[in-house]
Amino acid sequence: MILVCLADGFEEIEALATVDVLRRAGLTVRTVGIGGEKITGSHGIEVTADCREDALPALDALQAVVLPGGMPGTKNLMDSPTVDALLRQAQARGALLCAICAAPSVLGQKGYLQGKKATCYPGFEKYLTGAQPLGEGYMVVTDGRCITAKGAGVAIDFGLAIVQALLSTEKAEKLWSDMQCR
Repeated sequence: MILVCLADGFEEIEALATVDVLRRAGLTVRTVGIGGEKITGSHGIEVTADCREDALPALDALQAVVLPGGMPGTKNLMDSPTVDALLRQAQARGALLCAICAAPSVLGQKGYLQGKKATCYPGFEKYLTGAQPLGEGYMVVTDGRCITAKGAGVAIDFGLAIVQALLSTEKAEKLWSDMQCR
């Protein structure tokens, strides 16, 4: 199971395109409302999360935790004890830690990017504590169990990187072709 954490101010494309790609791949995805069931994105789009943070599903089969960026969504994720707990459990279980846009700053500030190559939205590199930030040309970076991406324009690529890590390169390439990405 993959948990996508949604907090008020999340970037809609980064969250929903990623969820869409993962579900097309046949993966089990649950959106988690941090702060409630109805979460409003940074562009005013309201989304009803699959579950609230106080009603999480069993985490026995946790494969990944995904953090979309956006403001103030990233700050809200950073301040959430639930997100803290989910990241700790994901790391302990060997699950993927995935973040896009400003959200890799959450992974960096919480110590999950130590010794990793990572990318993020320009200007947030200073928050990638312990990481080797990769600049221009590195839109999606996979390093071990961490996947980071630059922003909304690469949300599909970000989702496909997660598919590749959890399923296979072949599955990701088939989705890429089926979705007419090129």
